[in-house]
Amino acid sequence: MFKLVKFLVVLLAAMLGAGFAYINPGLVTVSYYFGEWQLPLGILTFLLVGAGILIGFLSCLGWFVRIKKENAALRRRSELASQEVNNLRAMPLRDR
Repeated sequence: MFKLVKFLVVLLAAMLGAGFAYINPGLVTVSYYFGEWQLPLGILTFLLVGAGILIGFLSCLGWFVRIKKENAALRRRSELASQEVNNLRAMPLRDR
């Protein structure tokens, strides 16, 4: 179900982007230090949104890696504690 919703959202975004590019066919001049480009507005918008997504992902990458390591360490500690509890349950009790 989640995959279907995700697919529909991506499809809707692609259709909106294609529609935006279709109704804005005009060229935009992008000037930078070493020259300039002329691109259609729709393509320029697509490139800038893609660059924003990439920069956002890269800025969060360190946080994701740290959380992933912490999660793995906690999982190992939990498995060790569970194994220790199982070993203690298997030990016979001695009467005094």
